[in-house]
Amino acid sequence: MEDLKTRKFLFSKIIIVPSLFFIFTLALGESPFAQRRPRATKTQPKLETRQKLIVAQETGPLTMDAHHVIDPATASIIEHMVEPLLELTPKGEIAPKLAEKWEVSADATEFTLRLKKGIKFHDGQPFNAEAVKVNFDRRLDFNAATKLYFLVAQIASVTVVNEYTVKINTKVPFAPLLSNLTYPTNGIQSPAALKRYWDKPLIMPIGTGPFIFKEWAPGNRLVMVRNDNYWGINPALSEVTFRVIPDDASRVAALEKGEVHVAVKIPPSDLPRLKANSKIRIMTSPSARTIYMGFNCLKEPFADKRIRQALNYAVNKEAIVQHVLDGAGRVSDAPISPVISGYVPIKAYAYSIEKAKALLTEAGFPEGFETTLHSPSGRYYKDGSLATAVAAGLLKVGVKAEIKLMDWDTYIPFILRDHEEAEHRLYVLGWSTLTGDADYGLYPLFYSGEWPRKGTNASFFNNEELDQLLDTARSTANPNERKKLYREAMSLIVEEAPWIFLYSEMEMTGVRANVKDIMVQPTEGVIVKQARIE
Repeated sequence: MEDLKTRKFLFSKIIIVPSLFFIFTLALGESPFAQRRPRATKTQPKLETRQKLIVAQETGPLTMDAHHVIDPATASIIEHMVEPLLELTPKGEIAPKLAEKWEVSADATEFTLRLKKGIKFHDGQPFNAEAVKVNFDRRLDFNAATKLYFLVAQIASVTVVNEYTVKINTKVPFAPLLSNLTYPTNGIQSPAALKRYWDKPLIMPIGTGPFIFKEWAPGNRLVMVRNDNYWGINPALSEVTFRVIPDDASRVAALEKGEVHVAVKIPPSDLPRLKANSKIRIMTSPSARTIYMGFNCLKEPFADKRIRQALNYAVNKEAIVQHVLDGAGRVSDAPISPVISGYVPIKAYAYSIEKAKALLTEAGFPEGFETTLHSPSGRYYKDGSLATAVAAGLLKVGVKAEIKLMDWDTYIPFILRDHEEAEHRLYVLGWSTLTGDADYGLYPLFYSGEWPRKGTNASFFNNEELDQLLDTARSTANPNERKKLYREAMSLIVEEAPWIFLYSEMEMTGVRANVKDIMVQPTEGVIVKQARIE
């Protein structure tokens, strides 16, 4: 099982995707756990107390409960406060976190994790095997309705072996489990808090992390403060604020003025000016995120794969990458990004008006048809420009797509409605494979059992052969066999074309030059646990 422990992305520093699910407006006061005074230890010298960092993001967190996290923007914030058993390093390796060691049976059905000792949650509760079991009991309880159930669906039991050892047994071999344990939705939270809020989201995260929740104003900011009793290396920062600035120009201006220290998703057109600014540095890297346009395969005429293939040929993806993204992307030749373990190039649909028209004619639509194209405003480049570029391509083959822009907070619940209520036909989204494993990039988006409301297969794609391939791949312990299965699965997906396969991104993050030791994960999360301001 060494391959499971050391799977790597192809890039060492990569920057993320869609936030999911609307949260009602909530503003909470300062956390009662934030009042502890700094302490000095033999290994941790006394820290400066006025290191306050501000990070500007295009979207804010959508929940304060790790078990309800479904989007990367929320995940990267929550992981500063709530820690998982294992973590992904910047190189994409699975590494210890709250668990210091682990053993996996040869058939990948038994996972024994030995936990670190002497750790406490922010509310003073002890971290131990019983706390881990309570967390997974909640994750596995349908009545608790936590998110991304597919990450833990194959777990049969979680057993307390002793105070600091847990054993996880799975129903079948479950190769992705170690990767899945790194994701914040499986973060470990205070069992006392969970028991109070078992079947509803926590109003504040109570984990073991280096920062403690202070306040949250949804759509505006999230503030956290240093945990001076952290079990690891204490942060240099005394406070971190994640500000929500959806507009690209405003976010960049705030960075240039020094109003924020970090700004995500710098538009490529701004790079020359920012790179000439000695007070700013740019972190540029490939992303684990794939941008696509999904079809509702239950709506006519998109039930016919010839229509779906035709629209793939009708869109000039190279032109979109060059003119909409200013070259900061890569045309998709598979459903997942090249940085993901299990990726192999399948094929990119070449731009061909002739092939598109021929397929439309064959399917009975020689003159094209009318449809709708839903897209979130303020995302995917210049407020709908991606949707506009795609619609322009479709118009050349007679397909008139009426663009409907929606606010992000209402967009995702609209797209993820039950198939009987779903109104969307074409929709723009992105997906980042946050565990680094192909299972996360394929299973929740194409498996027939992951239709909304249960899951995120908003294309309502249903293919028995693909289901079997994905089931077999996640229950196969041999890594080489898994890769073969994913190649077959991705070939089938590309052929059936439930998406218009667009591109994987290059991410640009702007950082003030006096900010040191900031980290951008392959999953695009901005990590400031060890950052400092000079």
